[in-house]
Amino acid sequence: MNNETTRNPDDMISEFLELIESNISINPGLYETYNVKRGLRNHDNTGVLVGLTVIGSVHGYIIDENEKVDVHGRLSYRGVDVADIVQGCAAANRFGFEEVIYLLLFGTLPSKERLDAFSGFLSRYRSLPGSFTEDMILKAPSRDIMNKLARCVLALYSYDANPDDLSLRNILRQSFELIARFPVLIAHAYQAKAHYYDGKSLFIHASHPELSVAENFLYLMRPDNKFTEEEAKILDLCLILHAEHGGGNNSAFTTHVVSSSGTDTYSAISAAIGSLKGPKHGGANNRVMAMMDDIKTNVSDWKDEAEVSAYIAKIINKQAYDKSGLVYGFGHAVYTLSDPRTALLKESAKTLAEKKGRSDEFALYDLMERIVPKLFCEIKKSDKFIPANVDFYSGFVYNLLDIPADLYTPLFAMSRIVGWCAHRIEEVMTSSRIIRPAYKSVSRKKPYIPIDER
Repeated sequence: MNNETTRNPDDMISEFLELIESNISINPGLYETYNVKRGLRNHDNTGVLVGLTVIGSVHGYIIDENEKVDVHGRLSYRGVDVADIVQGCAAANRFGFEEVIYLLLFGTLPSKERLDAFSGFLSRYRSLPGSFTEDMILKAPSRDIMNKLARCVLALYSYDANPDDLSLRNILRQSFELIARFPVLIAHAYQAKAHYYDGKSLFIHASHPELSVAENFLYLMRPDNKFTEEEAKILDLCLILHAEHGGGNNSAFTTHVVSSSGTDTYSAISAAIGSLKGPKHGGANNRVMAMMDDIKTNVSDWKDEAEVSAYIAKIINKQAYDKSGLVYGFGHAVYTLSDPRTALLKESAKTLAEKKGRSDEFALYDLMERIVPKLFCEIKKSDKFIPANVDFYSGFVYNLLDIPADLYTPLFAMSRIVGWCAHRIEEVMTSSRIIRPAYKSVSRKKPYIPIDER
């Protein structure tokens, strides 16, 4: 037997890693030489324009005489400011996520009668195929709910009698089913994980057809099905704020890229889920909560600005927490002075924290929102403002709602599936070209050497 076949696999992997490190490298200077737009970003950190959309607008700066000028952020859905949507729903004391679904999918605001009819219509799609929960979720539980969600979406392809039809009617039908089923898939996937990996009791509830999306999710998640109207309204706000964020965010762009190949809806959406899972995208709220736990452990007086500042300075200087130099929940690819979603969510966080007796924790968040941007400027010797983004408060809000950390990013997906479906429809309707940017090869030419001479 060849000695190579009997070697320790770990030793061989180490050798392979050495080969990769020595043969697969790119001189960083070449990116500037060839004017490569790394991350599809221009040198002034604006996004490279690769498409047009009428779905969502993310406004964080203006270009004045060819120079980028920072402005306070605005987010709109189909031209309607999200802040106006939130305020309108609050004034009428009603849930708003269903209205956002209608607006993002169809491009117009519905009348009350149309909205009621649509909400009832959508709720009829909540049921999963027969035995799906048992066969696809309970028999193969996952420690990670996002991975399980992606697997469930791919599995739904096999339960669809017409999965590859790219007609608008069929894609719209698939979109309704996915939007309605995501809360059920996520709730059941979490219950399976909690039971099989955490040793907790298993609670599998059927959806309640008369509840809003936010209410139904809490109904599915709670062992006793109980929740307050205030809890559901705050979750509804989170869903509104996370539903869409323009075509350039990583998961929406993934939806466009994969859809442009002509593939099926389930493949495109599962790819978007994989994108959202990443800690640089939707997984950021989990990183924020872990960082905050570390800060609360290592700072004795949360109200002492000097002590809090000193510890955050250690984080920025890569001396504390995960030593990445990142303060999670701060900074954004587009927003420069403020994330409009942050202020909307912060108010709910404050109100809920007061009722839960956790105002001291909220005060720490508020203090950090004020001092972190200053610390970044001082330590990095930069005039770039790093504002708090929506992830800074979303995990805290979910924690106040007694939602397990395993569900923070899946809840993001439960909302963003609406934007993904809208972008898939837009890509299929308006584009006939596969998305295929260029990569320049900078490898050296090498001769082929016969195997006996190597």
